[in-house]
Amino acid sequence: MIFHKKYIHNFKLAVLLLGLGTMSSCSDFLDRYPQDELVDETFWQTQEQLEMAATAIYSRVKAKNFVDMENMGENTMWPQTNQYKDIGSGVFPVTQPTVNDEWRNMFRDVRECNAFLENYEGAEEIDPGATERLAAEVRVIRVLNYSFMTSFFGDVPLITTTLDPDDPEVYGERDPQEKVVDFLLNELDLAAEHLSEEIPTGDNLGRVNKGTALALKARIALTYGRFDVAEEAAKAVMDMGVYSLYSTGDPETSYYDLFTRNGKLAEGRNKETIFARMHKMDIIMHNLSREIQVPDQFARFVPTRSLVESYLCSDGLPIDKSPLYNDDTYEDAFKNRDPRMTQTILVPGDTWGGRYDGRPVADNPNPNIFMVPKFSQDGRGSVTTTGYYYKKYVEPSAVPNYNRDDNDIHHIRYAEVLLTYAEARFEQGKLTQDDLDISINLLRDRVGMTRMNLAFLAQHGMDVREEIRRERRVELVLEGHRYFDVRRWKEGERLGKDIEGVKAEWFPALSSSAFRKNAEGYLVVQWNRRFESPKNYLWPVPQVQRERNSNLSQNPGWE
Repeated sequence: MIFHKKYIHNFKLAVLLLGLGTMSSCSDFLDRYPQDELVDETFWQTQEQLEMAATAIYSRVKAKNFVDMENMGENTMWPQTNQYKDIGSGVFPVTQPTVNDEWRNMFRDVRECNAFLENYEGAEEIDPGATERLAAEVRVIRVLNYSFMTSFFGDVPLITTTLDPDDPEVYGERDPQEKVVDFLLNELDLAAEHLSEEIPTGDNLGRVNKGTALALKARIALTYGRFDVAEEAAKAVMDMGVYSLYSTGDPETSYYDLFTRNGKLAEGRNKETIFARMHKMDIIMHNLSREIQVPDQFARFVPTRSLVESYLCSDGLPIDKSPLYNDDTYEDAFKNRDPRMTQTILVPGDTWGGRYDGRPVADNPNPNIFMVPKFSQDGRGSVTTTGYYYKKYVEPSAVPNYNRDDNDIHHIRYAEVLLTYAEARFEQGKLTQDDLDISINLLRDRVGMTRMNLAFLAQHGMDVREEIRRERRVELVLEGHRYFDVRRWKEGERLGKDIEGVKAEWFPALSSSAFRKNAEGYLVVQWNRRFESPKNYLWPVPQVQRERNSNLSQNPGWE
């Protein structure tokens, strides 16, 4: 998204045009391929009109709902009924509304991209090369949409043109996932040829560039086991020399600060985020900070025991191997850990926006300081189901007010590119210490964490693949990636396990039989989970879509 005055005007007008078109569908099935009235003789004539249409297409990029997808993994627990949570737990029907919404909305978005790409070439340019650059940006956004679709559903109809109701393709079959992936990678190569390596600034702030295309290519290639392609694309981004990890100069704050207003692209200090859904106060905002530390209800996102225990100790060893680990108390469990843990998860003594914590109000002279988790709702403070709270992605000043958060939502960071490079090298049997030093160890250096060393891992019987995957988990937590990673690693059994929280003996309030505990004495907050293989590695094709098009086959286990 771009927030120069011209683009705000273009955004409003173009969304209106596209919105009017979306409402003019000719049949129920065209929820999947809605007709619009944008393609006519009065449009697609000038560069400004292309910019208007492109800006509207940018507005379709997932915003906070990309973070919401974290609820499908096992890092995060949403306390009440939530459809993403239900999907992650494996307990949902083929009629799940979110499943159909994702199918319908993403095909709508693809159709808008297709309309642009069918009509852009004849527009009169003001800036030489502008039409091809804008087309390249739209190609990348179309790929981003399709990358979600094929991850969710596997085989999907590959539609690259706008369709009329009488076109046979409207009622066509699904195309093989491999064919879709081939198309996506080729599209990104084509787009990269017309995009600049420079980080967009000024009026173009937030737009897709060459780094976006290549980083997305690396992500998609890694997802489908094309490790040589993923390595090459990731290294190409690294070799550009234009991206660097965000830093405040203080390892104790750099990682946390990236996800606050200080890390917004508009602030000019962030050279790490390659692509974000940008937000601006009073123009486009979201509610993430408040949902994470909602001050009078249950916190909407809370960390799980599984996530908390995945952080290494500061000596580079896991908690079951390190002599530094002590969990006698809640406070002790946070000590001597990977610094990203305490820059991600709220620690006793932190400032927060959740008001009165678990202490009696009379014993809490400063409700801006968190000390003890709150397990029962009284309308005075933020309640946690697991005993943990996030601080990552929280802008404290946005917590008290509904939907007044303008933090950027980070879709692709340079950190992900570095992780992709290391994983791709490992999966090809080529990983060296030098590879770690130019990738994962840069992430650790940022926060002052012990570097990953292959000899050290071997000495302590630590599996290299497991440690690379652990690194990805703790670096990218709460950014929407975990569910996708667990599935591509074929570790779906993780999603079928109970969601657990703190050790009950830490807090007298949890001694009540109202709180469920496991045999080890840990809080259990969700237990009706299952993961069936191969069924839950893909979503079902929505029932309503199959009713409209009998040629759409169903995924295994969902028949």
